[in-house]
Amino acid sequence: MADRYRLASVEQRELIPGHRGRFVHSEHTTHVYWEIEEGSQLPEHSHPHEQIVNLLQGTYELVVDGETHRLETGEVLVIPGGAVHSGMAHTDCHILDVFSPVREEYR
Repeated sequence: MADRYRLASVEQRELIPGHRGRFVHSEHTTHVYWEIEEGSQLPEHSHPHEQIVNLLQGTYELVVDGETHRLETGEVLVIPGGAVHSGMAHTDCHILDVFSPVREEYR
């Protein structure tokens, strides 16, 4: 059976200051629709999950294993599981992150 969501009806949670997300989980993936305020920072961290960052709107800088990636609207970055990364929003941003496997701590 297919699951259908109206994104605006999915509860928005702020897990990191300035990063508010709506979380949708499938059997194998977690999708996070982020609204991020300009100037908000993502602290350095790592996790075992592969992460695909889809920058839907704005400019967001990610540092992955010491390499800086300044993403603009329409760009995608694949972060391997275990990579140390951090970030900062240069503008207000909308990002869709896809994680595999499921981020159980985000349920």
